[in-house]
Amino acid sequence: MTHPTLPMMGKSARAAQSALAQQSGAKRRFAVLAMADALRDAEASILAANHADLAAVAGDSNLTAASRDRLTLTPARLGGLVTSVCAIAAQPDPLGQIIAAWTMPNGLEFSRVTVPLGTIGMIFESRPNVAAEAGAIAILSGNAIILRGGSESFRSNAAIIAAMQQGLRAAAFAPDLVQMVASPDRALVGEMLRLAEWIDLIIPRGGKSLISRVQAESRIPVLAHLEGNCHIYVHESAMPDLARDVVLNAKLRRVGVCGAAESLVFDATSAHTHMRMIISALLDAGCAVRGDEKVRAVDQRVAAASEQDWSTEYLAPVISACVVADAAAAIDHINHYGSHHTDAILAEDAAAIAEFYARIDSAIVLANASTQFADGGEFGFGGEIGIATGKFHARGPVGPAQLTSTKYLVRGSGQIRPV
Repeated sequence: MTHPTLPMMGKSARAAQSALAQQSGAKRRFAVLAMADALRDAEASILAANHADLAAVAGDSNLTAASRDRLTLTPARLGGLVTSVCAIAAQPDPLGQIIAAWTMPNGLEFSRVTVPLGTIGMIFESRPNVAAEAGAIAILSGNAIILRGGSESFRSNAAIIAAMQQGLRAAAFAPDLVQMVASPDRALVGEMLRLAEWIDLIIPRGGKSLISRVQAESRIPVLAHLEGNCHIYVHESAMPDLARDVVLNAKLRRVGVCGAAESLVFDATSAHTHMRMIISALLDAGCAVRGDEKVRAVDQRVAAASEQDWSTEYLAPVISACVVADAAAAIDHINHYGSHHTDAILAEDAAAIAEFYARIDSAIVLANASTQFADGGEFGFGGEIGIATGKFHARGPVGPAQLTSTKYLVRGSGQIRPV
């Protein structure tokens, strides 16, 4: 079978997207629900494809436990994915929203309204669920999408995308709205990054090397999802039991997700009042702790941390921990070593929380809650295409509303501009 070239895929995606953008929100929502039905009906074939992917990498020592976990689909996870796609369909229509409207003294009426971005190119690793959520978000927001997953999830992605295309056909939409690069050849990544004529935005989601390559080579604007080196600062005013429970959940609920906590910061006072209980709880739960001298002093099981540990995303049951002088030093530490993804403070002191909110330069900043809430579904977006850590266009979880742009509509009554 001859597969279409990337330019052919881009051209067909552009044509399909142009037609999609003219459809009502109700019709786009119907298409997403049809995709959810098709995913549900294809459960057996998707799980079989995923089983084959897992078997193919069974002896790959380079695939981490976290990557293997992200690759794995189960009936429960697939059911959750269908639920997520349905939740995306239930989101408000992101298109045609009037962001601002005004009238000038000459009578010209201006409005700024939301419109689709066009065709999205997404390059991702390991997670086959990304294909389904990204496809659903793209369709609801009036965009086409071309997906290039990693070789380790090639069969799973193909089965998921085939199901979504079947759903689009059932809803009388063009299947070319959701396409997959049908080859694991890494050279196609570079070709995709040069396809500026047909792709309007590139979204990479994966490891640091993938993100770096995309940012270095892309001729297309990039919406980057960088690593989640998430920090938790335990303030001296934190409730001890709350702090312990939140830290355990943030680190150990799922260690392979980007919202997992990777570093703990105590101030000089909380080191005396909170640290021993929290560090012991982590160690007892099977989490390795790498700490500075003060952290190591509270439990002989703590290993010595290196400078590199403060900026490491482990994606494993490992966490770094350190003691700093005060709240200001904690904030400086997090801003310096963190990845500006998700950071949290545990505190009852309102002033400390306000300072943390104001000064932490991250996409998501929490108080007294687990960093594992860094998820589009938990934000009420239904799902997410990624968590953007840059500052342009969108920041934080990227749902349907974030995959839009704007245009100005100007209504006149014969006005001409004076010479």
